[in-house]
Amino acid sequence: MRGLTAVRGTLTMDLTVPLWRTLPWRALAAAGALGLLIAGFPLVTGADPAPWQTLMLLRGAALVGALGLAFLLDDPARHLTAPVPTPRLLRQALRVALVAPLAALWWTAVLLLTPVASRPPAGGVTLEALAVGALALAAAALAVRLTDEARPGPFVAAFLLFTAVLTPLLAPEDWALFVQADDPRWSVGHDRWAVLAAAVAVLGAGCGPEPSGRRRGR
Repeated sequence: MRGLTAVRGTLTMDLTVPLWRTLPWRALAAAGALGLLIAGFPLVTGADPAPWQTLMLLRGAALVGALGLAFLLDDPARHLTAPVPTPRLLRQALRVALVAPLAALWWTAVLLLTPVASRPPAGGVTLEALAVGALALAAAALAVRLTDEARPGPFVAAFLLFTAVLTPLLAPEDWALFVQADDPRWSVGHDRWAVLAAAVAVLGAGCGPEPSGRRRGR
């Protein structure tokens, strides 16, 4: 058991540099820059937004960041790496782990760019951003599991945009997912955001392993 753990640890270290090089840096950088521009719009223009406007800017920045994450599992060499001894779930988890610190720094910058006077509670809006990002990653993992597409990112991003448009229209009003910070339902709504984040994270992890039938075929 210890020998197997040591071998997997060595394989993980050997994979880190190649995975770092193959991450979709252009998509991530473009999404990050656009998100910062959205959040910093009042600072650049000298505007004094109302609290609901600042919340909309933060939600928009979170969605843009999630669109960048939709490309995170794109792997042009997917069909070449399938036979390697390191499980696909571990490779995907390593991709997420490499980007997570940068994403946390980016979101901190997004929050700091918004006006303090109209900024919503950081915890609640951060939970929303986590849930949307987890949804993007889960959708990407599902696309990788169900298809042989090496770069499902564009399709996942389109799905995410479609979901972002329809959810406010179709979600039951008593779910209170998109209420303002001064709404009494803010706390209850974010309990549901926490459940949503946990559910899509479990879904993404469950989609990570490659189906046994496909492994045997290869």
